[in-house]
Amino acid sequence: MPFQKVLAAVAFAFASSLAASAQIIDTQAEYAVIMDYETQEVLFSKNGDKPMVPASMTKIMTAHTVYEAIENGEISLDDRLSVSERAWREGGWATGGSTMGLKIDEKPRVEDLLRGVIILSGNDACIVLAEGLAGTEEAFARRMTQLAKEMGLDSANFKNASGLYAEGHVISPIDLAKLARYEIDKFPQYYQFYSQKEMSWNGITQGNRNPLLYTMEGADGLKTGHLEISGYGLTASAVRDGERRILVINGLPSSQARADEAERLMRIAFTAFDTKTIEPSDTPLAEVPVWNGEARKVGVKLTGPVRVSGHKTAFGDARMEVVYDGPLEAPIEAGDRVAKLVISMDGKEEPVTAPLVATESVAKLGFLGRAIEGLSLKMGAGPDA
Repeated sequence: MPFQKVLAAVAFAFASSLAASAQIIDTQAEYAVIMDYETQEVLFSKNGDKPMVPASMTKIMTAHTVYEAIENGEISLDDRLSVSERAWREGGWATGGSTMGLKIDEKPRVEDLLRGVIILSGNDACIVLAEGLAGTEEAFARRMTQLAKEMGLDSANFKNASGLYAEGHVISPIDLAKLARYEIDKFPQYYQFYSQKEMSWNGITQGNRNPLLYTMEGADGLKTGHLEISGYGLTASAVRDGERRILVINGLPSSQARADEAERLMRIAFTAFDTKTIEPSDTPLAEVPVWNGEARKVGVKLTGPVRVSGHKTAFGDARMEVVYDGPLEAPIEAGDRVAKLVISMDGKEEPVTAPLVATESVAKLGFLGRAIEGLSLKMGAGPDA
């Protein structure tokens, strides 16, 4: 059974740089998530784990699936795909939805289609890419879902490539934030498409719908979404002073409300939250009891820096504990993983954990020593707990 020991030795690492006053976070969005890019920690969540209708935010996964196909050698940016009548009919100008403005039988390059998906939110471009890679949009959607599951996005279930409404077509805000992070991290060469503010095709120029690209310095992606059933949504990312945050909102009543709330929450993401580091040291963070060892205790230390993100006002009351299955039993080698550091903070659903290793070796007692140790235990003088 694990014993817990409160570790006050590193509490000082979080004691500085606290905000003078906390910003109370609330939002009219039905769904909202703020994630720190580096630590992957969810800093704020409102219905973050609940599946929602993502509308055109689906297209992040559509593009991601194409990027994977490019990496696998199935297709290249310069390959040309034919525009089917279905793509034109269900995704063209006549639908009144977002479109790249493709014409039947024209053959744009894959790169043009990707830019049409990302910058223009073109439903027609989504269908052309889906048909070109999987034969049908339905087959491509199944591929999207399978890939999402492989990435650990368990809430994802896609029925099409465009995000048009279909029963059961859902993903949670947290999984959408994870997808955005994965996109930025794995495919930086394509991520730059998201920051382009306009694109022209067939003589018509359209602008990127992401409002933060026009109002916030450091904003560089990702994708808007809107359906009557879902309201207005946005998955966005921005960088300030070397730190990146990812924001997902959905369920807002208008495009203006989306723009206003996105800017407000993204500013809060940088001003109300912080990321701090606990650096490793050769000085033990704590000593853990050892049974049947030549030493009664062994020191433990971190193996590397630990980055912790959270609301600025929460760091001063962070709770830190060393958790171990104990007492530990000798022999123990220096560098063995013997415990973990658990950091809990207000506002965080899950604690941050990091492995702790033994600072030195502890040899096992000989026969006589073990006999004395056993006698001590019987007499109530067992190892420290």
